[in-house]
Amino acid sequence: MDKGSDLRVGLIQTALLWEDRDANLDMFASKLAQLEGKTDLAVLPEMFTTGFSMRPEKLAEQAGGKTLDWMITMASEKNMAITGSFIVTESGNYYNRLYVVFPEGSYKQYDKRHLFRMGEENKHYTGGVQKMIFTLKGWRIFPLICYDLRFPVWSRNRGDYDLLIYVANWPESRRHVWNALLVARALENQCYVTAVNRIGKDGQQLTYAGDSVVVHPKGHAMSRTLPHEDTVETVTLSMEELEGFRKKFPVAKDADDFVLK
Repeated sequence: MDKGSDLRVGLIQTALLWEDRDANLDMFASKLAQLEGKTDLAVLPEMFTTGFSMRPEKLAEQAGGKTLDWMITMASEKNMAITGSFIVTESGNYYNRLYVVFPEGSYKQYDKRHLFRMGEENKHYTGGVQKMIFTLKGWRIFPLICYDLRFPVWSRNRGDYDLLIYVANWPESRRHVWNALLVARALENQCYVTAVNRIGKDGQQLTYAGDSVVVHPKGHAMSRTLPHEDTVETVTLSMEELEGFRKKFPVAKDADDFVLK
């Protein structure tokens, strides 16, 4: 489709069944059915097949395994792109890996760069080193994972994306940080931000409020997703509105240059 088209983004905010891949896949299949015909890109939470588990030895899938096959099937059947992360093993390492799968069956991947050391994620997983930006309906989209949100340099817009996505298992105890930083990322990068977080309680007895949201480039929330509520929602983003705002208020022209190492 031509650049400038609206983009319909689907948010799936739900509880996850702890370390139960098959049950989670069945649950998300029913949620995706609610978005069929209404959404161009469906966003699932971080580690959507297991919850935020530190047992990759038990739960990791080979690259190209069942969950990726499921995503390919769902994207084709529902005629939408789908993104979310799950646990993958490759070359002797474990990754918190996000995939975006397109309706025709192609896909791209991103390995979470910033591993949450306070939860010992860095002791169990290998961090990624490469960003991934994909294009859908003329939109340049940059997906990141949970703890990545705290690091503005990694998510800095260098004029290379229009929509920033965060998938997460972000605990309720730090929800103020989540909500504040999502607005900051939209404002400083002059982009839309879509963030999908889980709700409920996990196997480590951590609770999650969700607070999934779409943030406008001017900083206000565009979605109606409520905390703690199981929600499937579509929000429509306007490229015309984004480009008009960037043209009228071109802060990127005064941005500082830097080299990322």
